[in-house]
Amino acid sequence: MQEVTVSWLKSLEALINVPDDQLQWLIDSCEYHVYENGTMLNEPGKPMTGPHIIIEGSMRFYMLQSRGRRDFVNVGPGSITGYLPFSRGLISKGYAEAIGELHVLSFPTERINEMIKGHFELTQALVHIMTTRVRDFTALQQQNEKMMALGKLSAGLAHELNNPASAIVRDSISLSKHLRLVPQNLKSMFAIKMDSEQVDGVTNELFKVLSNKGTARLSLKQRTQLEDEINDWLDDNEIENGYDIAESFVDFKFNADSLETLKKHIPKEFLSTIINWISSKLVAEKMIEDIQESSKRIAELVSSVKTFTHMDRGQDKQYADIHIGITNTLTMLGYKIRKGNITVVEDFDRTLPEVKALIGELNQVWTNLIDNALDAMEPAGKGTLTIKTRRDREFVEVFIIDDGLGIPEDIQGQVFDPFFTTKDMGKGTGMGLEVVQRIVKQHRGSIKVKSKPGCTEFSVCFLIDG
Repeated sequence: MQEVTVSWLKSLEALINVPDDQLQWLIDSCEYHVYENGTMLNEPGKPMTGPHIIIEGSMRFYMLQSRGRRDFVNVGPGSITGYLPFSRGLISKGYAEAIGELHVLSFPTERINEMIKGHFELTQALVHIMTTRVRDFTALQQQNEKMMALGKLSAGLAHELNNPASAIVRDSISLSKHLRLVPQNLKSMFAIKMDSEQVDGVTNELFKVLSNKGTARLSLKQRTQLEDEINDWLDDNEIENGYDIAESFVDFKFNADSLETLKKHIPKEFLSTIINWISSKLVAEKMIEDIQESSKRIAELVSSVKTFTHMDRGQDKQYADIHIGITNTLTMLGYKIRKGNITVVEDFDRTLPEVKALIGELNQVWTNLIDNALDAMEPAGKGTLTIKTRRDREFVEVFIIDDGLGIPEDIQGQVFDPFFTTKDMGKGTGMGLEVVQRIVKQHRGSIKVKSKPGCTEFSVCFLIDG
């Protein structure tokens, strides 16, 4: 068993410069405790005790979070932990557990003021331990929040990427099969005899219809009516495969009038062949458009991820348009927004100048606030998320507003406290808003909340040229 002496305490880096008489006073003032393996030394809500100096064995600190236990740190012999002078943490936020047979030298917390008044160097050494602990824990906590933010996005992002990727595979296979059928139509096409005026008439009408494709999408009722109209025209004109090819003309918004105009330029004996040939081209065009659209969607998602992960770049502030970060965050949370039947209202002041900020850190702010708003509207099965930006002199203000149940007035003042959460057990860590507040303060700004049933508003305000 390790004997605790002034010499042994001076072997600890944190206490090496503390005078011998103060270390002896510390030994004389402490109590020696031995705890069995697994002994719970502290739990959330209980008063902090100590300082404690670990002589033998070790101690584990952890919290219970949404996906089980998260270990923060294990400390072994020579470590100093527990309550330290000038610490603001009076109540434990997590669990402390003995690992192995734990031997601890414990200082009575009620004598801290006596230490501060009469033992300057000892107090100074313990305060240094506290600041180092706060810095290390803050870095760990912020990194943990970043990982949790990415975790929140990963499932939705997988859905976002899977849909267009599956569409590309499906359409490319269909296009390949479709192109194999084209040679079967060549023989009948080669037999067609038309003069240049007739060919020009067909192509002009064809491109006239195709150029109008960008108009408003058809409703289901409109599409059904148009398909019936085209089917009737194809039947009346004895077009082969009429029932099979009607859909391709509907996709490009042909109607009976446009088909009738085409008919005027085509000899009657070739009408069925040319209409089927046009349908074949329209089918291929539609598949290519779908592949292009799906590829574009994937490219946009990859671009959003690339911009969002500014958080993994250097820590220097950069000038950037905050709207890009907000819209990218909405893109990353797109699946959750659609799943929750959420209407997003973007009330952006596009005249805002670029802000000087840690872009990745701000993305973390938007992710936490928007994700919390979506969670707040989840019980209703629908909702409206409003995001507003505006300028107030040298500041930029961002408002994130939801029409969820709201935050009870008696706890609104606690929402930025570490580990405080209004979510159900297992859904939140309570670290998000505390980290958000710290990031906003890094930008010399402030964050406020106003809430009542049906309207919760978080406002973030920070310097444009921070």
